[in-house]
Amino acid sequence: MTNQANPGDTLRASMPPGEFMGHPKALWQLFNIEMWERFAYYGMRAVLAVYVATTFFKQLGSEANAQASLVYGGYTALVYATGIAGGYIADRVLGYQRSILLGAIIMAAGLLVLLVEDLNWFLIGLALIVAGNGLFKPNISTMVGKLYAPGDVRRDSGFTIFYMGINLGAMIAPFITSAWIGATWGLKWGFFAAAIGMVLSTLFLEIAKRSLGRIGRPDPDKEGWGRFFAVGVGAIVLAGIVYFLLSESTILGWLLGVIMLGLIVYFIMSGIAAKNTVQLQRYIAMIILFAANACFWALFEQAGSSMNFFAREFVTPMFGSMETWRAGGFGVFQSLNPLYILLLAPVFATLWPKLEKMGVNPSIPRKFALGLIQVAAGFWVLGFAGDNLRNAAGLVPWIFLALTYLLHTSGELCLSPIGLSMVTKLADDKEVGLAMGGWFLSIAMAQYVAGLIAAIASGGSGVHGQMVAAPIGQYADVYMQLFWLGLIFGMVYLVFAPLINRLMHGVK
Repeated sequence: MTNQANPGDTLRASMPPGEFMGHPKALWQLFNIEMWERFAYYGMRAVLAVYVATTFFKQLGSEANAQASLVYGGYTALVYATGIAGGYIADRVLGYQRSILLGAIIMAAGLLVLLVEDLNWFLIGLALIVAGNGLFKPNISTMVGKLYAPGDVRRDSGFTIFYMGINLGAMIAPFITSAWIGATWGLKWGFFAAAIGMVLSTLFLEIAKRSLGRIGRPDPDKEGWGRFFAVGVGAIVLAGIVYFLLSESTILGWLLGVIMLGLIVYFIMSGIAAKNTVQLQRYIAMIILFAANACFWALFEQAGSSMNFFAREFVTPMFGSMETWRAGGFGVFQSLNPLYILLLAPVFATLWPKLEKMGVNPSIPRKFALGLIQVAAGFWVLGFAGDNLRNAAGLVPWIFLALTYLLHTSGELCLSPIGLSMVTKLADDKEVGLAMGGWFLSIAMAQYVAGLIAAIASGGSGVHGQMVAAPIGQYADVYMQLFWLGLIFGMVYLVFAPLINRLMHGVK
């Protein structure tokens, strides 16, 4: 019998030889592309909820923050939900490189549309960003996985390095878009700075093609540009659907649930159809971990909504006057999470292999549990400070919010980069893009729930026609409830970790 070459080995062989710091050179090119895309995303995210509340819903008075939180939650949910379509298109139609290129172009256009001070046009801009992100986000993560052979021990470290690129862009962005440009010239100009970041990401993608070889390229019979333009038209149609869903939050919630249920059924049926018990059980384990991922991000993603409102209204300024702080300076807290990741990611990247050599490396399910427990602990700190540690002006010292972000970040490093790597290991090779889309869909559901939670936390005190913030006690009560929710979920995953490990059949 003739042995056939593994297609993945053939693609990796097409990359130009040479490494940098022990990893393929292409990893560092993808690092650069993702860094600027994340600059764009987190730069606009730092000002989004507050801008929407103060520009489009100020006539609602005390409910402005709540309505803005729902828009924010719907937008961020759709940003991740469209990843499932983007993964499928890259797998079957367009290839990863061209999917990323088309997504980048559409996102840059959407960011520029946000400059129009009209709610309908603003929602159109968000819809374009959503459609473009679906083609970009899951596929660049999948390409990182394709740089390494299935048994390559460098894979987890490679994803952690890639994760550092994400957070370098995310750290720089709020300083520029919110704390500097927003506070000086107005929050809407932060969107313009974010658009420049997206243009840079597009340019660096073209440069990266030399290092990638055929990694991410479509099959030779699918390389025509007709497919590229056809998918572009489809993305514009999708943007129209997204525009409708941004206006209909309840329909969006049901739709996300139906899509997730359909995806679960697909993976289970795929395992059954293949008559492969090991792959079927791996898919079941993956779905269980998707649930943990959704719980984590529903808590964590208060950062861009309720915690941003909390920072603006009830936290002592980290710098400058209270007027400057509320004009845009509050956005600096959005830089703490990526700053902590840049400091701690190298520690975690070296920690896991060392613990593996010592025989005490926590399993993937236990790492997920540790992430949930730490995000819960962060909310305990913030809830306790809101109830008990206010100064004479009724403000919480900024150090407590900074500590909350630190606990949330250490939890994220236990879960998110490990989860990205986990998906590429548990999924069948021909369905990795779709599985990565499923990972982001679980985050999409979390984002939607996070928006609902934020609306409750920040929903104002009932004074109609005035921009009156929710009382600090309301935030503290919600955050203490989130503490108990995260703690309970984390303990459940600790207890059931051995069972989930058996379903994974040796994947670590």
